[in-house]
Amino acid sequence: MTKKIVLAYSGGLDTSIMIKWLKDTYDAEVIAAIIDVGQNEDLPAIKKRALATGASKAYVIDAKKEFVTDIIFPAVKANAIYEHKYLLGTSLARPIIAKKIVEIAKKENAWAVSHGATGKGNDQVRFEITFRAFAPGIKIIAPWREWDMKSRTDEIDYAQKHNIPITVSKAKPYSSDANLWHISYEGGILENPDNPPTEDIFQLTRPISKTPNKPGFVEIYFEKGVPKKINGKSYEPVALIAALNKIGGLHCIGRTDLVENRLVGMKSRGVYETPGGTLLMFAHRELEYLTLERDTFHYKQMIEQKYSELIYNGLWYSPLREALDGFIEKTQEYVTGSIKLKLFKGNINVEGRKAKSSLYWEKLATFETEDIYNQSHAEGFIKLFGLPVEVNAILRKKK
Repeated sequence: MTKKIVLAYSGGLDTSIMIKWLKDTYDAEVIAAIIDVGQNEDLPAIKKRALATGASKAYVIDAKKEFVTDIIFPAVKANAIYEHKYLLGTSLARPIIAKKIVEIAKKENAWAVSHGATGKGNDQVRFEITFRAFAPGIKIIAPWREWDMKSRTDEIDYAQKHNIPITVSKAKPYSSDANLWHISYEGGILENPDNPPTEDIFQLTRPISKTPNKPGFVEIYFEKGVPKKINGKSYEPVALIAALNKIGGLHCIGRTDLVENRLVGMKSRGVYETPGGTLLMFAHRELEYLTLERDTFHYKQMIEQKYSELIYNGLWYSPLREALDGFIEKTQEYVTGSIKLKLFKGNINVEGRKAKSSLYWEKLATFETEDIYNQSHAEGFIKLFGLPVEVNAILRKKK
């Protein structure tokens, strides 16, 4: 019986040539798995391309809703931003893609699964840990770690030699990854961190010069940390992200240029567009300022850093991430309310905040007359709070 390999297929340069390479190298049948996470591409055409280049079968799986509800929304609750800048678009999508690959592999009784990630990057880790989480012991094939090709130029030569249609040229060898949450850009001139990205690469956001000359306003409503409404209108999860992408993109919100620390130990330069995600993360954090008490808010900030690292490092389906979700879910109990944002020329400002269970008490915080807070009590508090400093000054500094 012919061995079957299920390949995570995007139709890009890497996976386009992998179908033939896998067939020839392993004398196996290759099944292309196209997982729709909102990449906004012609998926029927990509399926047709996979079959035309040698796949015995090609699946197209719509995973957009599961991607949003099971992965994006928990990440929003956790304010998951890696190294203070990266909203983890690729990192969040890989676990759901890999999970669906395993589901197909089990259905097809496949011998192996495969992916197009390089041996230098993070995606190989994200794919393979998820493969093992759902199918322990399954054969995993990573062509980039096995074949003789060393560069994208070698890949292009291979494709031309074997008449494999591709959309990348040697003149513009950008690597781009898109999903509902973001688009990333790497490679080419971007490999030099001193080179700015050219305006023509951006797809979700307008240039600053073409944004409106008047500010725009958007109000986002959350229930227990989950976004539900935009400007008072309810949206289904996928439609909500898509709508915010348009609103943010119009005002050039969500561009990030980052030299990040990869899990494998090297630094890499990536350019990202995450317009809707930037609005959501900004609004959610503002709502937490209003609704979380001090110690919980501060402790959650530490959890958020670890949570972001787990996502970036491919550990979405790990026991620790699931355990941290228990803490985060508890913190979201009162994170219900609306944040109004002002958008102008790439900038976001808060225009208004409302929360049913807000901990902001105007009567207590006021500089005007009130009868709740006795200011004379502060003297004793400061004396005791600063006692270690005073003791240090008395007993050590005099020496």
